[in-house]
Amino acid sequence: MAALSPKKIRTQISRLLTRAIRIYYNRIWGMNIGEGTRISSNAKLDKTHPEGINIGEFSYVTFGCAVLSHDMCRRAHLTTTIGDRCFIGCHSIVMPGVTIGDHCIIGAGSVVVSDVPSGCAAAGNPAKIIRKNIRTSDWGVLLDKGERVTEARAEPAPASAGRR
Repeated sequence: MAALSPKKIRTQISRLLTRAIRIYYNRIWGMNIGEGTRISSNAKLDKTHPEGINIGEFSYVTFGCAVLSHDMCRRAHLTTTIGDRCFIGCHSIVMPGVTIGDHCIIGAGSVVVSDVPSGCAAAGNPAKIIRKNIRTSDWGVLLDKGERVTEARAEPAPASAGRR
């Protein structure tokens, strides 16, 4: 019998831990985490209102992320949803009540305070949509980068406007 390479061993352990973490969040805490979703061991999912956390299939919540479902100041318990095949970049915060659609990418360090439609990439604080019509595969791997979104800028007033 041939010995397994260290890479194959790491891959098998990673798959086992991914499944164990998902089962832990679903069965112990009552969250709704989809099949194949990866959640970093140091990501924080809100356990104050755990039934408000919904993450679709084959998404990836990376290290240092926080996914929140309650706001203590407003005494609000809200539903926070991340769709299928999304990637949430490291140290991002998804605020309570936000819905991130399917096939989305959230840039590292982003603070998501409003909904992100399916097929969009968003980044920043607060997160703004920077690309639309993107396509992702499992764990939010980019397949088609879509179109860049540019902010509409107001036309400057003519220099003589308002002067006499």
